[in-house]
Amino acid sequence: MVTLEKLQESLERIEGRNKKVETDKAWETSYTRRALLTLFTYLAIGLYLQAINIADPWLNAIVPAVGFMLSTLTLPFFKRVWAEKVYKK
Repeated sequence: MVTLEKLQESLERIEGRNKKVETDKAWETSYTRRALLTLFTYLAIGLYLQAINIADPWLNAIVPAVGFMLSTLTLPFFKRVWAEKVYKK
């Protein structure tokens, strides 16, 4: 027989899991995450270009970083189109 205490514990675990899922989803779609990924992309590419002695590595690193940022900003649009046209559930 299920006791009231066990039901309460189960409910608390479910609520805790739901809160974590909501937090993870908010992080995945946040502008903070996108900005950090853009910054890290810029730094990684800039360091790589500098290491292989490309002229103006920090200026040249802007293009791929901006391209990455634009791709993350357009993905929600394409996800919505995909859901409406392809997935259709």
